[in-house]
Amino acid sequence: MGRAFEYRKARKFKRWAAMAKTFTRIGKEITIAAKEGGPDPEANTRLRAAIQNAKTANMPKDNVERAIKKATDKDQGDYKELVYEGYGPHGIAIIIETATDNPTRTVGNIRSYFNKCNGSLGTSGSVEFLFDHKCYLRIADAGQDLEELELELIDYGAEEVFREEEEKQIVIYGEFTNFGNLQKGLEELGLEIVNSGFERIPTITKSLNEEQTAEVDKLLERIEEDDDVQNVFHTMV
Repeated sequence: MGRAFEYRKARKFKRWAAMAKTFTRIGKEITIAAKEGGPDPEANTRLRAAIQNAKTANMPKDNVERAIKKATDKDQGDYKELVYEGYGPHGIAIIIETATDNPTRTVGNIRSYFNKCNGSLGTSGSVEFLFDHKCYLRIADAGQDLEELELELIDYGAEEVFREEEEKQIVIYGEFTNFGNLQKGLEELGLEIVNSGFERIPTITKSLNEEQTAEVDKLLERIEEDDDVQNVFHTMV
């Protein structure tokens, strides 16, 4: 098993279905994707993936259609995708991906969370080098031969292929720039993508004791509750 497998096994994170305001966050993904690549999911790989994630989260079709329509609505403010970096308590590196129509509000909020929880907001690139940016795609586990599947997907950019027994799914990892190629490869093989996205996998992790972990969790929870925040990644085990 590779590093992506170990990361998924060890990482403490809240799933989409358990996160507050799930539909709002997925809706932003859909709007941004439609704005960038057009409203036709057949011609827009990112939008196609976002819509599939919406289906997995049981997001109503009307919500999906409204999110796509927002991309062409002149009265709607444009979402900007901004990444913030910093250190939490005890030297834990944190990367925060946001989608916001008000960057001033967002950076002010993020800075206040760090300040109130004994952390510090850094500059661009201050912790990014501690993470590898990867894409992942999940398909239903129908008993496929993993070695054979990996061989078929290597030419599309697959780096790791492994099973998640509890989820009854197979996960494929690759460089984030190969997302479209991997999506195409799975579709050509007739395999339906259940869920997909991007992750920043830490190259170095740090273990903390229970009290220290609670301090970092307090900061992470505040960040994740912010409506402008899409994803949070960190180096704490």
